[in-house]
Parts: sequence; structure tokens; C-alpha cells
Amino acid sequence: MDSLGWFQPSNLLHTQEVMRLYRPGGFHPVRLGDTFKDGRYTVHHKLGWGGFSTVWLAQDESLEEWVALKIITADTPTPSRELQTLQDLHQAHATHRTVQLLDSFVHEGDNGSHQCLVFELLGPTVGSVVADYHMSGHRMGPATVMRITRQLLQGLVSLHRAGYAHGDISGFNLAFTARKAARLSTTAMLELLGAPKVDALVRFDGAPLSLGLPEDLVEAARWDRWFDEDEEDIRLIDLGEAFAHGAEPDKLAQPAALQVPEKIFTGKFDYRVDLWRAGCTIYTLALGSRPFHFFRGMDSLVAQMIHFVEDLPVEWLPEWERMKEGSVYNWAHIPDSMPRKSKLEVIFERGVPEESLKRLFPIIQGLMRFRPEERMSAEAALRLLDERGQQG
Repeated sequence: MDSLGWFQPSNLLHTQEVMRLYRPGGFHPVRLGDTFKDGRYTVHHKLGWGGFSTVWLAQDESLEEWVALKIITADTPTPSRELQTLQDLHQAHATHRTVQLLDSFVHEGDNGSHQCLVFELLGPTVGSVVADYHMSGHRMGPATVMRITRQLLQGLVSLHRAGYAHGDISGFNLAFTARKAARLSTTAMLELLGAPKVDALVRFDGAPLSLGLPEDLVEAARWDRWFDEDEEDIRLIDLGEAFAHGAEPDKLAQPAALQVPEKIFTGKFDYRVDLWRAGCTIYTLALGSRPFHFFRGMDSLVAQMIHFVEDLPVEWLPEWERMKEGSVYNWAHIPDSMPRKSKLEVIFERGVPEESLKRLFPIIQGLMRFRPEERMSAEAALRLLDERGQQG
């Protein structure tokens, strides 16, 4: 694999997808204007990327509308876990609030055979919109927060009833619909997203690029001129970590600050990881920041969890003592028993003045219990949200 130091400098080398994944079995190199499936889909912009795929804005020449084209790494088995899950959910009529899959096919490229998934066009992620509000010193409007919360819970109810877990709930795996944008002209769409920023990938020595590398680096669209969060719905996206109840994988990809406590303390997990992660997501919607932050070790994360809602389970205390012994921090200030008020209650009293958002407190509290079996189900959380809404 060519080293980054062999290429002429570009910020996009460091801010976009990982270049070393352009290799046999890895990403497919895409240029703007490329077509797929016998010319049906034409690429006009990049929408994003992950560890196992890149996602592109494409025009469906057959339906004359914009779609999202997800191109998965070539070493991912076909059908991919995500495609199999989406097909199973479709057969079970359990796709409420889940991104709509429109098409799938296999594309042969320089790095191998890539499964391609075509989705309805979606706008920015909820996480990116919340972050934009936070950076400007504002928060998302209460009515929008409540609508997103309700639709998130509706999506989980549908998944869990069908016997599936999403496995990776966060604001960055929720995206707004983009119904108003789906049929824009090319000119209007690029005005909305901004013209693609493209830098050629060029070696210092002038030698040709290795086979399988992209000729251009493309910056992902930022949706800077999109302001429709008050009007659009949300969709659950990226089901690459989804699993059926009783068929839990050995590993689960989790952002450090969103790791679930049962995986830390027992090494085991089930569909109820979605409940903890939904609680974290709803908290972020209401407060503008995540409930926990990961510092130098797992002990720092656990210390923030203790008394956030309740005491650490007694059966987990020996492991917590072991963590403290090897820690660089002194956690002696954490009381053994629950204070009069939980951290969550204090935060809501001080940081959430809106009465409508205070309805979220018991829901987050119920979702973020340490023991998975004691967590409020998505169905119960949705019912409580609706009941409290009627009372309000």
C-alpha cells in the first residue's frame, strides 16, 4: 500500500476515508461521473464513509430522482449482514422508521467484487445537526427533540418486535429524510450541498498510481444549506451491526464513550444494548452533548456511569475494585451508596428548563439501568412518552 507521504499534500488525505483501505478487498475507487448498474446510477457527490463502505449521491436515471449509493468493501461477504437484515425486516413488515432499501447489485472493480446498496436519499445525520447547534451555543428545538425521540423509539419497537437489534444506535446512525431534495435538479442539488471539493491524488515522483487507488479525493457533502430538521422525519441507518435475538455476535463495534456496561462487566450483551444506547441518544438530543466521555481508560467511563441513574450492581463491585487498583485516577470521591439524587436528576433540574423536555427524564432513567433485564423496553418508553404528552 502506498504511504500517504508519497502523495502531494492535501487536507482531504487526512479528513476523508482511510486511504489504506483502497486495496484488494477494500474500498472501490470512485470518480464523480462514474456510472453503475449499466448506467442506471450516476455519481455526482460523496455523502460519507465508514470503516466498511463509502456512500455517494447518485442520480437514478430510471426514476429521475436522487438516491444514496453505498459501496461496501470487497472483502465483505455477499450478501452482506446489512442486506440480509434489511431483507429479513422487509419480509417481516418491520421497516418502520428504518431507511428504505431501493435496490442492490454487485459491481466488479479493481479491488474486487463490491456489494452495492441503493437507499432513499437522506439528509444529514441527527448527530451532525445536534453538533452544529452545540457549536453555535444553541440546542435543537424542544418540539423537534420530542419528535425525534418518538420516532427513534418507534423504530426500535419495530426492530425488536421482529426479533432484531440495531446494535449501534447513536445520533450518527439516525438521519433526516430529504423528501424535498429528492427530486431537485442537478443545479439545485449542488447549490444545496455545495459543489464537490475535489483534489487529484498525485504522487511526488510523478509515477502512476497503484491499481485500485482513487484518482481523485472528494470531500463529503456537509449539508450546510439544509435547515429542514423541523419538517423532516428520521430513519435508522447503518444496520451493519444488527443481529437477530439469540444470534448475538462475538464482537460489537461501539464508540468508546457509548460502550454498554454489561459488555464491560460481563462480556455479554443482547438486543437490550439498543435501550442503553437509545437513552444516551435521547440525553444528547435534550442536552446537546453525550452523557459520558472516554478519557484514558475504561475506569474513567465506569466512574461516570456510577450514580448516573443508580448504584453499580453488587455483583459488579469486585471488577470495579480491580479497575480502580490499576487506574491512574483516584476514584475515592465516589460514594459507595447512591446520593439523594442521581446525576441525571441533578442535570435535568439544572440544565433542562423546558417543561416539555422534562418528560424525557423518566424515559432516559428507565432505559439506562445497569442490568439489561431491568431496562424499560422501547415499547414501554414510547407508551410513557405518549402518556406524559397527553398529561402535558
